[in-house]
Amino acid sequence: MRQTITKIRGLTVNIEVVEVCQTDAQGGILWYHAAIWIQERGSAEKTLVRKSRLPGAAAELRKEIQRDGIRAFDRLSRA
Repeated sequence: MRQTITKIRGLTVNIEVVEVCQTDAQGGILWYHAAIWIQERGSAEKTLVRKSRLPGAAAELRKEIQRDGIRAFDRLSRA
């Protein structure tokens, strides 16, 4: 089982992308889970924004967040 945590620090909020992936002996994906969390600066409380079981979904969202910042979540709320 492989877990990847990516932290993106912002001025007002911190974003944490947590990906967990389990593969079989041949390298095939058995299961995948990704969660996107937002944490207010100076607070210990985290809010779950989105979760996905589609491989690669977190990587795509992570690129959008790094490119557009918090505005990436505006598009998610309208979709």
